[in-house]
This record gives sequence, C-alpha cells and structure tokens, in this order.
Amino acid sequence: MVFGLLLAVFGILNIDALVSALGATKTIAPYAKDYGKYILLAAPYMTVSFVFNNQLRSQGNAMLSMIGITAGGILNVILDPILIFRLHMGISGAAIATIFSQFISFLILLILVLRSENVIKPRLGYFTMRGRVYKEILSAGLPTLGRQGLASAASVLLNVAASGFGDAAVAAMSIVTRIMMFINSALIGFGQGFQPVCGFTFGAKRYDRVLEAYYFCRRVAFVFLLVMGAVMFFVSTPIMRLFRREDAEVVRIGALALRMQCALLPLQAFTIIGNMLTQSIGYSFRATLTAIGRQGLFFIPAILILPGVFGLRGLQLAQPAADLLTFVLTQVIVIIVLRELKEMWKEQEI
Repeated sequence: MVFGLLLAVFGILNIDALVSALGATKTIAPYAKDYGKYILLAAPYMTVSFVFNNQLRSQGNAMLSMIGITAGGILNVILDPILIFRLHMGISGAAIATIFSQFISFLILLILVLRSENVIKPRLGYFTMRGRVYKEILSAGLPTLGRQGLASAASVLLNVAASGFGDAAVAAMSIVTRIMMFINSALIGFGQGFQPVCGFTFGAKRYDRVLEAYYFCRRVAFVFLLVMGAVMFFVSTPIMRLFRREDAEVVRIGALALRMQCALLPLQAFTIIGNMLTQSIGYSFRATLTAIGRQGLFFIPAILILPGVFGLRGLQLAQPAADLLTFVLTQVIVIIVLRELKEMWKEQEI
C-alpha cells in the first residue's frame, strides 16, 4: 500500500513527463493523461489486491483468488460501454470503470482473506524488518518481477520505437500486444495452477510427480497455443478491423505483426511452463534467467536494433525474434533441470 501511494503521488505530480516517457506521441498524450491520472489514484489498493490474490493462491485457495479477480474483471466489462458511450465520458470513463471495478475486487479479496479459514490474516504483529524474510521474498519473487517488470519496460520501448513510424504504428502494435497478452494470460493462469502442485510435490520429494505434472502441463499448453495461434493467424485481418475498421494502415501493420507472432506462439508453452517449473522448485537464478529472456535479454536489444536496420518490418519482427531466442535459452536450462530431477528420482528409488 505504501509503495502504491508513493507511485500515485509521484505519477500524478509528473503526469506529463510520465506519459511522454511511456512513449505517447503528441496526439496520444492527452488521452494517456486522462486515463493515467485515474489509474494512479487507484494504485494503493490495486497493489494490495495483487498481494491478496497471490496470498490466497499460494495457500491453496485458488478458487477464492479467482472469485476476487474475476468479479472485478466482469464488472469492468459491464461498466466500460456504459461510462464510455452512454454517459459520453470517453477515455476517462474507461479509467473510472477500471478503478471502480478494481476497488470492488479489492474489497472482495479483503473479505475473503479476513474471513476464510487456513489463510494468514494481515496483522501488525506479523510485520518484521528482518533481512532474512525479505531475502526469501525477493528470491521467490524475482522471476515474476523479471517477467512482468521487463514486460512493462518492453512495452514502453515498443511504444517509443513505434512512435517513429507514426500514430498508426503505435496503435497497431498496441492492439497486437493486447491480443497476445490476452492469449498469454490464459497460459500464465494455467501455469500458476501448475506452480502450487509443482512446489508441493517437490517439497514432498515426489520428483516423479513433478516430472509428470510438468510434461502434462506442457502438452496441454502446447495444444492450446497451437490452436489459438492457427486461428489468430488466419483471422488476423478481421481481428484488427474489430479495433480500427476505419484505419486501413493500422489494420495492415497490425495484421502482419500478429501473424508473425502467432507463427511462433506454440513455443511459448515450453518457455512459460519451463520458467514456472524452475521458479516453483526454488531454482531462483535459472528461473529469473528464463523469465527475463523474452522481454529483457532478447526483446529489448531487438526493439533497439531491428527497426533501425529494417524499418517498420524490424518493428514487427522484434517480438518473434525475441520469442525464438527465449525458447532456445529456456530449453537449454529446462533440459538440465529435468535431468537433475530424474537423477534425484533414481537416487530416491535406490
């Protein structure tokens, strides 16, 4: 909550510099400020919601966590068209719908945490300044921080790079990013269901079940992404038209970028499930390395180099190139980890 409050104060006081740093062009900046000022107001309770959500899930209450998060999401979907179109609030209406929905989600999560059995309750007596505790938290959370933090940084760099090709490129790449984020969110949610199972079985030294869970989840994820990738590949142009039917340039740029990313989408099954395997069994360094690969080690150099060399086509190629290289890196790491797990399993049987 303190971190969210600091973020809100700093962001609102520096809203012009903030939207500019995030890659907004002069024509996009007014809309970004209208949206951002409301979202920043909600930062304190939104950050607490993230903690409650993960707290419930990590203690085996995934259903309760889903109730809290899903309720806010559904409410957001309902309120968006009402505030944007019915009340003619435009982009501000979209932001207000989001912060109100997130507040309701926060209240639901708070009630679930306080009233559910077998869930640690937030109490002042639990707060501590011992370094060992924070070291453990940071060690466990570093891969997620790397994955999501660098995803945000990569989004900023993508906006900055796209702005050099005009508003159409910014709009097109933003739409493609949201579409792919929607697909990947389903995979990440599936992987987060795999993580507690993986962690529990590894802690119980049932290495055979760790391997069984990993292979099962990887197969399911691969089939899901293969189907989604094929569908999105062939309907890329109609999908883009749903967002910007009146702008042929946005549709053209976005459709090609979407097809490029969909062609390599099934590889994300190996990357994300492999990353969550290493994170769940406590291999923090290797998990962090696989987590930062896609949007950090590879995408950031790609988005800084490829557009300058290949122009707009380089902008569209940056993410697929990063995905391919991350797949290679993750596979090398995961193969080593799987070999170690198999050896531990054999030693246990002996």
